Formats: sequence, structure tokens, C-alpha cells
Amino acid sequence: MEDGLIYDGDSFKVFQASGQDCVTVEYTDVITAFNGIKRAEISGKGKINASIASMVAGYLGRKGIRSHFIKKTGDNTILCRKVSMIGLEVIVRNVIAGTMARKLGVQEGFRPANTIFDLCYKNEDLGDPLINDHYAVALGLVTYGELGEIYGYASEINGFLSDLMRSIGIELVDFKLEFGRDSDGSIILVDELTPDNARFWDIESKEKLDRDRFRRDMGKVGEAYRTIYRRLCSIFGENGQES
Repeated sequence: MEDGLIYDGDSFKVFQASGQDCVTVEYTDVITAFNGIKRAEISGKGKINASIASMVAGYLGRKGIRSHFIKKTGDNTILCRKVSMIGLEVIVRNVIAGTMARKLGVQEGFRPANTIFDLCYKNEDLGDPLINDHYAVALGLVTYGELGEIYGYASEINGFLSDLMRSIGIELVDFKLEFGRDSDGSIILVDELTPDNARFWDIESKEKLDRDRFRRDMGKVGEAYRTIYRRLCSIFGENGQES
């Protein structure tokens, strides 16, 4: 049962759950692009994303990654621990795609020899600008030591998720991560993987199976999301355990 709205986003909303230490995340059918300029509803997207998020969060938990995720509580809701958010977004890039390909002047699909980690300052008024480690420390968001922890977690998570997606014929091109501090100050993952915040390409056909289909007017957006869901269901049961 929710007591009050904490965050009113487009793709998800956060409510205070019964008890002071938990929140309910409710995924919606709304899809947006270009900072909300482009907007639509995809029937069933909220249910699909809640299921994908739960399966992947459970998988990461079994791999030893600490996160705010507790359990799936409804068709389109999950229960999470309340944490203190760190105002940074980490973008993990295994393949260069989208805007970054244009900025770098490389062809989309370029594969660097290294994994790239970008930092963005979480500030909607400023458009979540790209910053470096030194600005993150200067703004008082983290210490250098905490950044080292965050990059270490991001690298581990990337390894686990890349292996998982590869096992279902999907390349994990790039994805977003956010982190927070729990009640004892430890840094934990505060994000879930869905086609809203990651790029998924079919390994064989290179078909895009994520929000880029909406951004680029490619059509079949809902079917792309359902494809990721069905493939994950081929290895996870309804309870999120490998079959």
C-alpha cells in the first residue's frame, strides 16, 4: 500500500510504501524521447518493464550485487529499500551508438577495445550534463574513493549483464546505472535494467530491441520490449530463478 507520491516520472513513479524504509516503484506505459518532447503510450510496457527489472535485479542479487531491490509486488510494481541517492548517472558503453557516435564522428556500432564509463550530473534543470570525476568530487557528490567503488561495481555489473544478455542472443550495447547510500552509508545499486535505459541489439540480425525504436520512428516498439521479456523468460521462471 502506498502512502504518498515521492517521484512523478514519465516511465516510472515512486511512492512511499507502508513502513518508513521502503518505496514502491510503479512502471508506466508512457515512453518519451528527447527530454520529453516526444511522448506516447505503449500498451503493456509497464508490466513488461517491471518483469524485466525484477528478473535482472534478482539475477544480480544472486551474483552478489547489493541493490535497493526487494521483490516484485504487482503486475507493474516492485518494492525497494529507501536509500539516499547519489546525484550521478553512470553510462556504461560497450559499443558506441546513438548521440555519442555522432559526437565522436564514428560509425554507430564501433567497438572500442575498452569499456567506457561516462558520468552525468543528475540535474534536470541543467539537462543532466556530462561531467568528469573531478567535477563530481568538487560538487560534493562523492569522494574519489567512492568513485572507485562505483566504477568497480559498474564493471562487475557490466560483466554479469553482458553474459546474461549474450546467453539469450542479445548484445548489451550500453546502459545507465545509478547508485545510492544505504542506512549504514554503503554504496549500492539503485537502478534496474529495462529497454527504457539500455540499448539491446540482436546479435545475429543487429535489430534494435529498445527505446531507440521509438526515438527513430522504427515502429514495433512494444514488440521489441516483448522480445527482451520473452527471451529472459526462457531462462527465468516467474519467481526470477534460472530454470
